[in-house]
Amino acid sequence: MAGLTYRAAGVDIDAGEELVERIKPLARATLRAGVLGGIGGFGALFDPRAAGFTDPVLVATTDGVGTKLRIAIEAGAHDGIGTDLVAMCVNDLVVQGAEPLFFLDYFATGGLDVAVAARVVAGIAAACAACGCALVGGETAEMPGMYAKGDYDLAGFAVGAAERGTLLPTGVAAGDALLGLPASGVHANGFSLVRRIVAASGLAWAAPAPFAPTQSLAQSLLTPTALYVRPVLALARAGLAHAAAHITGGGLPGNLPRVLPEGLGAVIDSAWAVPPVFRWLATTGQVAAAEMLRVFNCGIGMVVVTPDAGAATRLLAEQGIAAVPLGRIVAGGPPFQVADRIDAALFA
Repeated sequence: MAGLTYRAAGVDIDAGEELVERIKPLARATLRAGVLGGIGGFGALFDPRAAGFTDPVLVATTDGVGTKLRIAIEAGAHDGIGTDLVAMCVNDLVVQGAEPLFFLDYFATGGLDVAVAARVVAGIAAACAACGCALVGGETAEMPGMYAKGDYDLAGFAVGAAERGTLLPTGVAAGDALLGLPASGVHANGFSLVRRIVAASGLAWAAPAPFAPTQSLAQSLLTPTALYVRPVLALARAGLAHAAAHITGGGLPGNLPRVLPEGLGAVIDSAWAVPPVFRWLATTGQVAAAEMLRVFNCGIGMVVVTPDAGAATRLLAEQGIAAVPLGRIVAGGPPFQVADRIDAALFA
């Protein structure tokens, strides 16, 4: 019997090294002040003082993309999924008033396809660059027997910083306004339900999307998660954000109360134009309005609690974002409530 090799067991070291070489220029393009060294070491080094911080508090987040990956894999569309990975992490950093500093990724697969992995990492690097965050390293794990051929999974890890005393939430008070920042699509939550609805519809991923006929169903659903770092930081630094909530799993009712102090509640008293994708999901899956709000962002990817809605709206407009008035903070009552059956009106 010929001697066994790692490649014969399903792990190709040469492919892994080729991927590292492809990644290096992508990572170099994201470098920012504070990064020490480069890709290839056993750990990444970062100096917050060199990044301009005097007395920083570090904030760390980690997340994945969930079963949205299943659509990317089945449709062979890998270019935007890296943006989802970064966004799910850095959007959680910025709601705490933290500026993202650096990012690491974990790519696990049953058999490394260098071209696919490079497309995923290119999306990660582009998203990092867009929010001023350095891609300082990561890990590629080739695990035959754990993943089927062609499958892969992603995890991300981000670290940010804020000067001590500037963290959010702070100063939230009754009378503050709630402003919504529009979502780019479904983002990266609720895709187990999305996939069930698509299966029930009988549509193929390559079919035109009923709610966006110029795109395939897969292309529309794979629209990457919006990056909210720059607009939320701008609001925070202008004193126009008392708090912010990233609307992920749990929707508005599950995420907005997380940033409110005890004794205060959020009241949604204004309807907004729910994007067609959510109306299609609700109708096709016969999903109740309250369930839609609890599972999906329904068109609102971030909520900002502000003491001055007018000034905040103008600043967001300068950032290219049309803010959506949602409601207000009130004293007493439940942590979250929707006035006058707004939830039903959204999908009427």
